[in-house]
Amino acid sequence: MIASSILTGSLLLAVGCGAAGHSTATTGTATVDSPSRPVSHTVAPREEPTQGPKPTKPQGHTDNPRKVRWLTAKPSKDGRSLRITWWSGVEPCTVLDRVSVKETSRRVTVTLWEGPSAKAKNMACIAIAIQKVTTVKLKAPLGKRKIVDGAKP
Repeated sequence: MIASSILTGSLLLAVGCGAAGHSTATTGTATVDSPSRPVSHTVAPREEPTQGPKPTKPQGHTDNPRKVRWLTAKPSKDGRSLRITWWSGVEPCTVLDRVSVKETSRRVTVTLWEGPSAKAKNMACIAIAIQKVTTVKLKAPLGKRKIVDGAKP
């Protein structure tokens, strides 16, 4: 009886591995013939909606604000404002405190200041990076002036 079970199991394994188009299984006296179907154990990736950076306005009143480097500064078509993009954390743990803009005849220096909100006290903060964007207005059109990150040494 044990030898019969081992023989049947071996036969099922051999037939299952050798058949490309069909699989035939023999169990006792019955034979089952069915087309083989590919089995997938993977799940298709979820399509996440594409979103741009999170629009952010300075809120002020953060605890110990620090300078933060930005990624890009894109001037508006008329050159009267700059769209600043940077990596940041989630609110209220990381909040845009203020944006300092220093304009000279040759340069426009933009410095972002971030810190935790007073609301973040005794709160667990997750460490996840998100892109944020803010728009700053200039006193005079940008023209040929160079844009400089005030947080860079």
